Amino acid sequence: MNRKYFGTDGIRGKVGMAPITPDFVMRLGYAAGKVLAQNDGSGGTRPTVLIGKDTRISGYMLEAALEAGFAAAGVDVMLCGPMPTPAVAYLTRALRLSAGVVISASHNPYDDNGIKFFSAQGNKLPDDVELAIEAELERPMQCVSSDHLGKAQRLRDANGRYIEFCKSTFPTELDLRGLKIVVDCAHGAAYAIAPNVFHELGAEVIAIGHQPNGLNINDKAGATAPDALAMAVRANHADLGIALDGDADRLLMVDRYGKIYNGDQLLYLMVMDRLAIGPVPGAVGTLMTNMAVEVALKKLGIGFVRAKVGDRYVLEQMQERGWQLGGEGSGHLLCLDKHTTGDGIVSALQVLSALRRSEKSLDQCFESLTLFPQVLINVKVAPGFDWQKNEKTLLEIERVESELGNRGRVLIRASGTEPLVRVMVEADDGDLAGACARRLADCIVPAAA
Repeated sequence: MNRKYFGTDGIRGKVGMAPITPDFVMRLGYAAGKVLAQNDGSGGTRPTVLIGKDTRISGYMLEAALEAGFAAAGVDVMLCGPMPTPAVAYLTRALRLSAGVVISASHNPYDDNGIKFFSAQGNKLPDDVELAIEAELERPMQCVSSDHLGKAQRLRDANGRYIEFCKSTFPTELDLRGLKIVVDCAHGAAYAIAPNVFHELGAEVIAIGHQPNGLNINDKAGATAPDALAMAVRANHADLGIALDGDADRLLMVDRYGKIYNGDQLLYLMVMDRLAIGPVPGAVGTLMTNMAVEVALKKLGIGFVRAKVGDRYVLEQMQERGWQLGGEGSGHLLCLDKHTTGDGIVSALQVLSALRRSEKSLDQCFESLTLFPQVLINVKVAPGFDWQKNEKTLLEIERVESELGNRGRVLIRASGTEPLVRVMVEADDGDLAGACARRLADCIVPAAA
């Protein structure tokens, strides 16, 4: 069955436009509450959900709507206010709640928002539960009797609980004393949490992007705009910088010289650190993961698998193989022996523990890894154009792949939102990658005319 509302990361859209409207979100809360009440194994007691949010101004409105919907379904609610997405996953599991809900559009601008759910185990909801919620949404919304209405309360120690959890993922024999770290919170959900985590582990912390006003989340700050962090690291003569996104599930890092390191590189570093401790059977990347990472890991006998783009698909591949490490270039990194979901703060702590164990700086850790140049060309096409039916393109792909051999690869995919075909070629030589990408782009254009 195809989902009508749920995408790969919950339900998301422009605030005030369907489905991100107060009436729909209230009905969503009711539908989710009905499904949770049916599936809940709490021994006859009323199911309870935790609601967290990022710092968007629309979070107040959507939080109230969700709370009303759950109450109408007879589900109790705990509110924790601004809280990273992975924190809601952790707290839901730690408090033995029925589910967790996050009001966030992650790295999107402030006028977008979304709703995502976590199961009682801190995982994203299974497909069958999402489909059951969608089916319930098609039925009229009702209301339980007054004596069965849900109640709401605030979880007042949520920040402290989550800070302690994050610190517990860092080796007890290590600390961050002597490090000066700039932390960019993207004016998002981690603004009151992330600086404290690193400070309490001993680092000197300089916080930026930590003054949310409801409208500035991800605005020229955080993991989607790391240049601000790079400038702050250089200006403060810091040892490194940490950039989170609006809901703190993404991580990018900056070295002392202001060089930015993406999720592909950080995944490689985490694998190398684990390998120094014991065997690592494999890691999961995506179709977009830089080929240099794959080549480097395979040379060491470490398995590498590419999932579809999206941390949901990375997680599926990791669980299928029983592997602990995976991630995307965008900064979604998963360490399943530390957390059930991607967590920017926890991932940063894994990188920092690698630096401490190796006694190297961030830039020194990447001296053995040079990313392959990637050339991406967006080709405008006619609506509905299917590049896979273009024989000329398919023949050119064969020629290019033959020329590249083990030196590079080709990835061509249609945009899901625009009439574009994205042509990506990467190779160990930038000129070669560029020439091959242009050849492929040129053979697509005539077919689109």
